[in-house]
Amino acid sequence: MSIDKVKAYFAQFEMEKQVIELPQSSATVALAAEAIGVEPARIAKTMSFWKEESCLLVVTAGDTKIDNSKFKAQFHMKARMLPHEEVARLVGHGVGGVCPFAIPEDIPVYLDQSLKRFATVFPAAGSSNSMIELTCDQLEKYSHGQWVDVCRLA
Repeated sequence: MSIDKVKAYFAQFEMEKQVIELPQSSATVALAAEAIGVEPARIAKTMSFWKEESCLLVVTAGDTKIDNSKFKAQFHMKARMLPHEEVARLVGHGVGGVCPFAIPEDIPVYLDQSLKRFATVFPAAGSSNSMIELTCDQLEKYSHGQWVDVCRLA
């Protein structure tokens, strides 16, 4: 299971116990925010986009949308999300649990500036009912992500 891979990943930092497993689904921003009682904007959603024969991940605040012109200026390509059936195969986590942890090393991770408004955010942790609370510095460190500005408020 993907959540087990994520827990194993965080075990190397002695943080596996910080992974939150919920009895209900947290597969969408709304469900995740309701499940833990935070504003939806603090849910760090991870979106997967085609990049040649592979993909890239963009982690954004829950109240944002990809701005197509910013995306194209940053990545020099049109924003095309992976079809649901390709996500698990390429990223290693299924839709609803996609996160920037315990993924193939060749998949680049980008963190949108929209997340920096918050002291902590909640990205998924490999399953549709899990997450972890991290500061933006921790998110950058553990995802090996690079900060970009490719979103706008929804």
